[in-house]
Parts: sequence; structure tokens; C-alpha cells
Amino acid sequence: MNRTKPTSRRIPLSRRSHITGLQPLATGIAEHESALERDFVTLTSFVNAEAVIIAQPLTLTFRRDGRASRYTPDFLVRSGDLSDLVEVKYQADLEANAERLRPGFDAAHAWAIENRASFRVATEAEIRGPMLLNAKRLLPLRALPVDHQLAVRVMTAVGSLSEPSLGRVVATLSTNRSTTLSTVWRLIARGELHVDLNSPITLQTRLGLP
Repeated sequence: MNRTKPTSRRIPLSRRSHITGLQPLATGIAEHESALERDFVTLTSFVNAEAVIIAQPLTLTFRRDGRASRYTPDFLVRSGDLSDLVEVKYQADLEANAERLRPGFDAAHAWAIENRASFRVATEAEIRGPMLLNAKRLLPLRALPVDHQLAVRVMTAVGSLSEPSLGRVVATLSTNRSTTLSTVWRLIARGELHVDLNSPITLQTRLGLP
């Protein structure tokens, strides 16, 4: 049987080829020790602002070739009743070390089943892309204030135009183009205007009401 205990491993202040740091989130602070882990935290917090992201949440102990081994997953993501144990790996590392990593991943799968959770490995293929680029641009805008009257005018325009692209909405209300544009971006960041976040946001991007 796999045994678990809270991990005592501290993320090092620096390590060659690693990027260590902290990300303040609405639900707490998440640590990371690589650029890919940083991007995973950014993307996860953007997709679900209520998610609690815990770095190196537990250490699994298991037997491998008759010897005790340990494995510490990178993150535990909790949202409501859902728990997602996640290992973040570059695809090349995953392929090069598949045999060495498999027993630890098997232990993580077993832990997830026992604890009504899930386990997955996230690579740059699913972390990095237009959604991440949009997250990096929009996350800092979520907490910024919005002019209520202008926001109402923007959303009214979106609801009334036959093809409400970002550029067309701004042009329709453009008494002050920069202010209107910043308001549209902030409404998108808050989720009060809908766009396809899996594509780059441009003046041609279609806007919708959620």
C-alpha cells in the first residue's frame, strides 16, 4: 500500500535551469520551480479563479525493485469537491525518463483512486498556447476598476450589433478610444464579455455576452 505524508521538501532559492518563485493568487500563494510550472499555475488560476493550488502537497512512498522509493507530485489543485493531483513535465523529459517515472505515477494514480481524486501529467503541449498568452494579458486586469456607465454602454453595444467585433464596438462608442478599449479588455478579463480564449484576441475578435 502506498503511504503518504506532507512533503517537507522546500523549493530551492535557485537551481540551474530552474526558475523559482511565488505567485500570489486569490486563493493563496502558489510556488513554482520551473517556467513550465509557473505557466501551469497562471493558466489554472485564469481558467478557475477559485481553484486552490498547492505546490508539492504530499510525498508518496512505494516499493520499487524491492526498495523503498519516494515521489512528490508538483501540485494538488482543489476546486469545490474536486481534487486534481498534477505532475508538470516537459514532453522531452517525460519521454526520456518514462521508465524511471512510471512507478511514481502509478503510486499517484493509486493515491488518487483512494482519495476520490484524479492524477494527470501536464506538458507544454496543453499548457502553452493562445489560452496561456491570453491569461498572461488578462489576469492583471481582473482587479482593475471599471467605469460602470461606460461598461453598460459597451455591453449594450455588444448586444445590439449584428457582428460585435472588438474593433467595431470600440469604434461605435469611441468618444475616447483608449478608455473604451481598456474597458472592453477589463470586461473580458472579468468574464463579463465572452471571447474565444483559445485564439489570440485582436480587433477582429467576436465579443458576446456571457
